[in-house]
Amino acid sequence: MLFKQIWSKFNKFLHTKDIVMIQTCLFPAAGYGTRFLPATKSLPKEMLPILTKPLIHYGVDEAREAGMNNMAFVTGRGKRALEDYFDISYELEHQIAGTSKEYLLTDIRELMEHCTFSFTRQTHMRGLGDAIYSGKGLVGDEAFGVILADDLCVNEDGENVLAQMVKIYEKYRCSIVAVMEVPKETISSYGVIDGKFIEDDLIMVNDMIEKPDPKDAPTNLAIIGRYILTPDIFEIIEHTNPDKNGEVQITDALLKQAQNGMVLAYKFKGRRFDCGSVAGYVEATNFFYRHENGSK
Repeated sequence: MLFKQIWSKFNKFLHTKDIVMIQTCLFPAAGYGTRFLPATKSLPKEMLPILTKPLIHYGVDEAREAGMNNMAFVTGRGKRALEDYFDISYELEHQIAGTSKEYLLTDIRELMEHCTFSFTRQTHMRGLGDAIYSGKGLVGDEAFGVILADDLCVNEDGENVLAQMVKIYEKYRCSIVAVMEVPKETISSYGVIDGKFIEDDLIMVNDMIEKPDPKDAPTNLAIIGRYILTPDIFEIIEHTNPDKNGEVQITDALLKQAQNGMVLAYKFKGRRFDCGSVAGYVEATNFFYRHENGSK
């Protein structure tokens, strides 16, 4: 019976005629970053640097390496630094032109030359689901990636996390969330999935719970800040009720999508740093410093 249920869902997606390249990555970046106060009182948390590059730069690099060149940002008040970062600074360019420091701008110049950057506002802080919905006008009617920049992911042994997910999307043509195993005692900080394995590291989702009590969590598979979403998610979010805190949770919308079609969870290859926490941010900084200096 289970096999028939899985196969019926597969048939719907495996026989879609055309594979459409995912061109857009959405970056929800409207949050306050309260865990980094007072630094984030005037500096967006996405602009916190890991060595010499801000978190948002690592996210855009990942999206571009996954084949996306349209970078869409959902921001809020006090986030102007994000727009300025992906724009030319004439005064700075003039000052360092022809000097030994000019090479330091090579990476950001290359991104600006090959990518487009668009911005919109989330007018009220109503959760990740609402932030994603706010980006509807930037995404259009196509599948898109989502990166939460304070989840910094690396894979030293191959393709980055979003690129891994793009390959899965090309096969199944449905929404995909990245998951990882976390200790039970920390599970209340995450959205959690349950489902059936259909391939190694690939799960067909049949349940999602946002920040459950550890005793109520069906698994220890936690959702991290990497998604590929199909465009029908916008209509689902539009009809998703806010939770008790007034926030529209993307997990609630994805659960509806899973019940009416198919959503996959992928245990990604690589490592994730929670740079939304001070401890994770320091851990990431130390990791990249050791990596750049050739030590383990």
